[in-house]
This record gives sequence, structure tokens and C-alpha cells, in this order.
Amino acid sequence: MSEELNQVEVKSFEIGDKVNGQVTKVEEKQVLVSVQGSKLDGIIPISELSSLHIEKASDAASEGDVLELEVLKVEEEALILSKRKVDAEKAWESLEQQFQNGEVFETEVKDVVKGGLVVDLGVRGFVPASLVEAHFVEDFSDYKGRMLSFKIVELDKEKNRLILSHRAVVEEEKGKQKQNLLEALKVGQVIDGTVQRITDFGAFVDIGGIDGLVHISQLSYEHVDKPSDIVHEGQQVNVKVLSVDRDSERISLSIKETLPGPWTNISEKAPKGSILDGTVKRLVSYGAFVEVFPGVEGLVHISQIANKHIGTPHEVLKEGQVVKVKVLEANEHDQRLSLSIKELLEKEEEENLHYELPEESKGFQLGEVIGDKLKNLRK
Repeated sequence: MSEELNQVEVKSFEIGDKVNGQVTKVEEKQVLVSVQGSKLDGIIPISELSSLHIEKASDAASEGDVLELEVLKVEEEALILSKRKVDAEKAWESLEQQFQNGEVFETEVKDVVKGGLVVDLGVRGFVPASLVEAHFVEDFSDYKGRMLSFKIVELDKEKNRLILSHRAVVEEEKGKQKQNLLEALKVGQVIDGTVQRITDFGAFVDIGGIDGLVHISQLSYEHVDKPSDIVHEGQQVNVKVLSVDRDSERISLSIKETLPGPWTNISEKAPKGSILDGTVKRLVSYGAFVEVFPGVEGLVHISQIANKHIGTPHEVLKEGQVVKVKVLEANEHDQRLSLSIKELLEKEEEENLHYELPEESKGFQLGEVIGDKLKNLRK
């Protein structure tokens, strides 16, 4: 083509025209293309190849690629073209729709920069560090090249501003899991959990994306002063679901009810005739309840408290007093334990009684005893 014809053809293009060009050569800082439908060549500067910063043109184009381009400048024998502007124009239209619909999409992390991550969506998208994960991340270096799902949280075409969030996707997914779990939970169900937080009134346990409260009274059959005496953060536990309030998303759990009950095998722990130490817990008109194991109280009937007749147990015992008791009967099925203090008192009295007489009176008393027996025989 003559130079005159070439100039005529160049002048038939205007800034902003859209053309297709096939890559004929990739240089370090620019790409040469053959403009389709004409005999003109075009040049794409490296800065117009991508919305992201690239070090060399080959990062964005290869020989033989057919690209959609926009005319930036009309020179005497060639066109200066932009791939970036066409990509951005298409991208903004698509991104606007995704933003309005709250869509979730997946894309590759192209770069890690100070303050967050960068992605290429036809335009440069930025993910602030605070919007990457729901938890704190100290080092993002291994995020480069990873595919992550995102939502657009801020879009301003005029300012060329596009802010994305992966955290929003993670939290949305957690919310769905939480609702599904709440729907599936049933009272009485026993499940695995992890202790997340410990407070003065109990422990919060994660049961798969949602926390439930194990009240201090549900941690153990024993009396608990501090929940931290029984469980620690990170501990794996079995819990039983006591109640589920789906409206307030409150779940009550129990560790205690997954453990063997205090009355389990009570006949082996407290066989008939065995002697145990216990603490007087309650005094009632008909006797005293004595705790012999954590969560196991037995009744000492008023008739089994003392050798002498007493009107009320308060005459002999007080709450909190430590006593020795003898097991009269243990019934696991009815959770009943019958105890006696009196039988141990009688045994002690028998052991402490001494019938040894003074030396000087032994003979007299012996004769007296024999005499009495003879009298009885004569009768």
C-alpha cells in the first residue's frame, strides 16, 4: 500500500472507534497488531494492555491472539490502541449488574499489596485486608494465585473504584449454615462440640458454626465454683441439647447429662453394710439427707439418727456436718439410699463398754451372781 493510501485509510478512523486486531508481534513494552478489515498496523502500549500493572507485554498477550481494541490516537501510518479501555467498559457493565444483584463470583488473586489483595475483573479490584477473612490474617503472601469467591461492596465507575469482599461471602455462608443447623437441632440430641469461651456463669460451646451455652449447673454432677475448673477453651466435649430458641438463636446445652449419672452402679459404690463418710445437706422433720457421693444423697430416717428418742433431727445434727453412715439399702432404679448413723453409734458404744470389775469386789460379786443363779434353780 502506498504511503498516500495508507494515510487516507488512517484518516478513516477516529478516536474511540472499536476495532479487532490480531497480534503479530509481542515486544517487551508494546504489542503490534494487524487491524482486521484494513491493511493498517496498530500499536498497544504496555500500559493499555491490562487494568493491572504488568512488567512485560507477554504477560497479557501472545502472537495470534485476536483482541477487541479501542482507538486512542490516530498517527500518520498507525493507530495507537487500547485493550484496557474495551475490557473496562465491558467489565463495568457486568460489575454493575453483579453489584445490584449481590452476586457471588470467583476470581484469581493477581497480587498482594500493602493493605490487601488485587484482582483483575477487566478493571482493577481491591480487597482491603479487613475484608479478606472473618478472622485476622497476619501474612497474605500465600494468597497470590488463589481462587477466592467475592462480593462487590463498593462500586464507583467515575472514580474507577471497585472494592470487593471475601469476608462477606464467608459470613453469609456461615449464616446459612447456622440457620440450617438451628432447623436440624432436636432437643435430646447428643453432639460433639468445642469449648469456645468460658464465663462466670458457664461455657459457650461451638457445635458446628453456632454456639450454645452450657450453664454452670450443667457442667458436672458435682458442685462447680468456677467453670474453668471443669473445662478449658479448645476442649472437645459431648453435649446434649436441652432447648433451642430459633427466634433468638439461643441454644441450651448440657455436658452433665452426657456423663454417667451419680446413681449409676450405686449398689457397687455403696453396697449394703458399707460405711461411708457423708455431709448433712438437708434436715427435715422425718430425718436427714446426707450426701455420700457428688449428686447422691441418702436418707437417715429419724429413727436411725440416735440411740435415744429425739423429737427432731435438729437436736443432734446440723447442715454441713460431716458424719459416718452405714448403708442399709441401695436402690439404683428408684435412686434411693437408706442410711443409718445409729448403728455405728451402737457399735462404738459396745466397743467402748468395759465390764472389768475392781479387784477387791470381784469375789463378792461373783458369789452374789452364783447365789442368784442357785435361787433361780430352786424355784
